[in-house]
Amino acid sequence: MDYQDRTLKCVECGNEFLFTAGEQIFFRDMGLAHDPKRCRTCKVQKKSPFFSAPVVQRTNRIETEVTCAKCGTRTLVPFKPTQGRPVLCGPCLKAKRSASA
Repeated sequence: MDYQDRTLKCVECGNEFLFTAGEQIFFRDMGLAHDPKRCRTCKVQKKSPFFSAPVVQRTNRIETEVTCAKCGTRTLVPFKPTQGRPVLCGPCLKAKRSASA
């Protein structure tokens, strides 16, 4: 099939934009059956974080107070300890990681 540049109309702003032969081949290779509906400007605006849906914050974070297995200080960890493994506070965990590296 011979591809030629085509002019399409953006559904957002109504401006015409060029759908090149190379873009048409790319769309075919990617398995995209429909032509693009938006010009580059409108596509970028639509994907912009300013225009996207708000991010949902996690409000029910699990925090458990535990005793560090190494130094004995009380600390909060962002998980519920299981399987009988020792839990370390932040400074002890950091020291263990730097010693093993």
